[in-house]
Amino acid sequence: MPVDLLGRTYETFRAPEPLTQHGPATVIAMCNQKGGVGKTTSSINIAGALSQYGRRVLIVDFDPQGAATVGLGINANAVDKTIYTALFQPKTDIHEMVAHTRFPNLDIIPANIDLSAAEVQLVTEVGREQILASTLKPLVGEYDAIIIDCQPSLGLLTVNALTAANGVLIPVATEFFALRGVALLMQSIEKVQTRINPSLDIFGVLPTMYTHTLHSEEVLQRIYEAFKDKVFHTVISRSVKLPDATVAAAPITMFAPEHKVAKEYREVSRELIDRGVIA
Repeated sequence: MPVDLLGRTYETFRAPEPLTQHGPATVIAMCNQKGGVGKTTSSINIAGALSQYGRRVLIVDFDPQGAATVGLGINANAVDKTIYTALFQPKTDIHEMVAHTRFPNLDIIPANIDLSAAEVQLVTEVGREQILASTLKPLVGEYDAIIIDCQPSLGLLTVNALTAANGVLIPVATEFFALRGVALLMQSIEKVQTRINPSLDIFGVLPTMYTHTLHSEEVLQRIYEAFKDKVFHTVISRSVKLPDATVAAAPITMFAPEHKVAKEYREVSRELIDRGVIA
């Protein structure tokens, strides 16, 4: 049996069987209010790995910086129809917002700086916390996974993502300061569970940016003490290959399929399927 970096033994996560039909999708909010912990990188690469296993995956770029959009080769400033359009023009067909990437089974609803105005506009909207959920509803039956790449904040956009999601995937960098904000995120998740979305689950905590140093090992241990079995068996290593893949506008699982980090992201996607999070 394999042994992870925390000394836990587990069954090998085998490559999943291909699906004969698609949907309904599991909606995952990739969420952490601290920036620079690997949310967008994990969204793109988990989506890429799942798509290579024959799952139909949609990324919803829910960050005004549009990093996931750019990271999949789409010029964020050149697209007219984005997730912002979908939120505030409800009569527009959401399918018109979906951009097909050059990778099979992998689509994205883009975002750009227009989304930065949404936080203020949502304040006066009726049912403001549920707008994203109702926007995405027509797409749920067409995909196996919908991954919402959240912005690094705990504002109304993030609350919308948590309301729309079946569960949360929390990337946490194995650095001391990355741990400090997770408690605030957990409070926000608990409030959404109590008041809006009682079925919201925590699908897992994904340690990222790991290096073989005493500091990273200590932080990894503290992550495990806080989240126990919610911590994925796979830890994502820090690597210069990830920025290279970003420049190439491709998931690392396709850009450098034999690289260590590509194998780690494939392992995470297999664990999600093995846990039953995704079909």
